[in-house]
Amino acid sequence: MIEIENITKSFGSLQVLKGIDLKIDKGEVVSIVGPSGAGKTTLLQIIGTLDRPDTGTLKINDIDVTKLSEKKLSDFRNRHLGFVFQFHQLLPEFTAIENIMIPAYIAGVSNKDAKEKAQELLKFMGLNDRAKHKPSELSGGEKQRVAVARALINNPEVILADEPSGSLDTKNKQELHQLFFDLRDRFGQTFVIVTHDEELAKLTDRNIHIKDGQICLNSEILIP
Repeated sequence: MIEIENITKSFGSLQVLKGIDLKIDKGEVVSIVGPSGAGKTTLLQIIGTLDRPDTGTLKINDIDVTKLSEKKLSDFRNRHLGFVFQFHQLLPEFTAIENIMIPAYIAGVSNKDAKEKAQELLKFMGLNDRAKHKPSELSGGEKQRVAVARALINNPEVILADEPSGSLDTKNKQELHQLFFDLRDRFGQTFVIVTHDEELAKLTDRNIHIKDGQICLNSEILIP
């Protein structure tokens, strides 16, 4: 599903990723954990094609996305990847259902089909009665569920989440964590989650520990 070989990334003189090798199978729920500044979010952004590595290859479903043009990369991202962020990133002027439909519009889906899919997702999320509410009228947990529905609208193979429960209270956090596994079981998506939440990390199929830009095992840095 996801194959990463010798990924490096620097910002100026600071090398953030130092030769990352990683494979993630279809249907896995994987957490990326480690101290602040370790390179977790940078790795997630590269997997999500939001940034390009300096060296190395990234294959998703046997497609080497590092070789795609910007236009083809944008199309690939829209159709195959979904994103969930810590602070929802919902557009305040649009309703819940309109926010969910936006990626479908970008993909060229008709209004009728996009609305039907969005309504299906709202029902699955238990938010049928919140479809016409704007973000300011939703609770934190409801906003994050709308954000998850938006990530799912184009049936992506991979969902990438950056601290998805970081702004939630305990109850909503637990519900969101369970939702990820319910979605994997129902739709078969692969989840890659950057988190500091120990509870979420313990639930995932596998923890990937990063320290100083390298993947660690039992606190020891793995040298490729």
